[in-house]
Amino acid sequence: MPWWSWILIWVALVSLSLLFFVVMGVRLFRQFMATVKELGEAGDKLTSLPVSAAAAGGAAPVGVAPATGGAHSIAVAPGTAPFASPHQMRHDYHASKEARRETRRQRRVRRKAERGQPQSLRDIEFR
Repeated sequence: MPWWSWILIWVALVSLSLLFFVVMGVRLFRQFMATVKELGEAGDKLTSLPVSAAAAGGAAPVGVAPATGGAHSIAVAPGTAPFASPHQMRHDYHASKEARRETRRQRRVRRKAERGQPQSLRDIEFR
């Protein structure tokens, strides 16, 4: 094999590798731009979340419904959980859990009273 064939082989290898890197760079750039476009659309959707009337008036923080008293007053607008503090979300979770438990207890007491069944001392709060 003559000496100039090695030069041609190396030129071909280098040019093909450069072509590969350019194609991969263009592909990466297009994917990056698509990601930026989707992030922009997600940001637009996030900024257009509905705000409750009380929150718009400044009576309550954004995403929190006004309190009406009792354990049933905890309400968070959909989509605000990622931005709330973990302490607040833990409190909301436990409060709603307790409210569901109390609702079940009241239904159980009412059902047993309608059927004439004896009540559990735990259900009628005779602890």
